[in-house]
Amino acid sequence: IHHNFLIGAISLAWMESALWSVKGGNKLVCIGLISSSKAEVIPATVLSIEPKIRPRPTGEQVKLYQVTYNTTSGLTGDTYDIVVIAAPLSHRMANITFKNLDPPVPEFPNPYHQTVTTLVHGRLNASFFGYQDSSDFPLGTIFTTENPKLFINSVGVVSPVEDDGDEGKPLTPLAVWKVFSEEVLTKQQLHLLFSSYDSVKMKKWLAYPRYSPPEKCPPIILHDRIYYLSGIERAASAVEMNAIAAKNAALLAYHRWYGNTDKIDQEDLHEKLKTEL
Repeated sequence: IHHNFLIGAISLAWMESALWSVKGGNKLVCIGLISSSKAEVIPATVLSIEPKIRPRPTGEQVKLYQVTYNTTSGLTGDTYDIVVIAAPLSHRMANITFKNLDPPVPEFPNPYHQTVTTLVHGRLNASFFGYQDSSDFPLGTIFTTENPKLFINSVGVVSPVEDDGDEGKPLTPLAVWKVFSEEVLTKQQLHLLFSSYDSVKMKKWLAYPRYSPPEKCPPIILHDRIYYLSGIERAASAVEMNAIAAKNAALLAYHRWYGNTDKIDQEDLHEKLKTEL
């Protein structure tokens, strides 16, 4: 497997100590941000984006973007000054049609890698990993190398957020295990991994782009006042990377809207930041 260095570094970052967990799941971060920003959330699937010329109350003509989306009540839409796209543009994910844009928005070959997450409440089969006595099994996380004979990528104990993280704490025989795999695990494979289990939850998801260096990142500015965040995932995919892209896009949109061109692409920004720090 060939990846760029940043992808490898980020994939190992979660192994460091002093990491944060969110009780209730990462989705609560988004819920909290939406609540604090007082943004209006419209549950819908965006279908198309098209420029429209509309008159202001002063009579001046202004270009807006008509965003058409599908809700539970049917097809509808609204016009916006600025559009920020925070989902990968591909037919399997954010399949958005851009209408009447000049120049047109190019298509990005953007296949994503499928990962299957399986949560199992049960007892891990220590003999599968070479331990005859389960009481001698010391591992809470197991990684694998690329091997066509293996049907899992990793398996690890899911610890509560309140867990104090004592590495010396013995594993409980019955635990919740998270298994990553390329395909949905069969019952036979589950019986190989676990000596017994009573609950299984499975989720297939498109986890990250299929990397093939050298990577070419899509532009942040797709069109005048249309910004694209998810292109950063071609460099490396993580929720933190998307947070960086979101902040950068917000600053870029703000400065372009108010004409603060001196704040964009500052050549000496690195030195300024060092001085401030």
